[in-house]
Amino acid sequence: QVQLVESGGGSVQAGGSLRLSCAASGRTFTSYAIGWFRQAPGKGREGVICLTRGDGRTYYADSVKGRFTISRDNTKNTVYLQMDSLKSEDTAVYYCAAAPNRISIWYSEYEYDYWGQGTQVTVSS
Repeated sequence: QVQLVESGGGSVQAGGSLRLSCAASGRTFTSYAIGWFRQAPGKGREGVICLTRGDGRTYYADSVKGRFTISRDNTKNTVYLQMDSLKSEDTAVYYCAAAPNRISIWYSEYEYDYWGQGTQVTVSS
């Protein structure tokens, strides 16, 4: 089992940057695929980006491609979401999630067993 804690959210103007962190405790972090999801008010949870275990492949939602990147620091058991060129439509609560098994649909929240509590990102235009 693994526990996840996000941090780094806040308010930023459009065009700015934020870096979110997802710190894990418990089982070896490298055993999991890590995804970031977001949920805007009145909308469902959306898959943003995923870093698979093993080969470390990265998957992106089209809406963030070229602007968001994901990285993992195994020494700190932490995954980072670097968000650049932020837009007002990026405003949402951001969640990191961990999947212990091989995932088929990276953007499906049902693939992930463990979730953090979420961190708010607000982008003003």
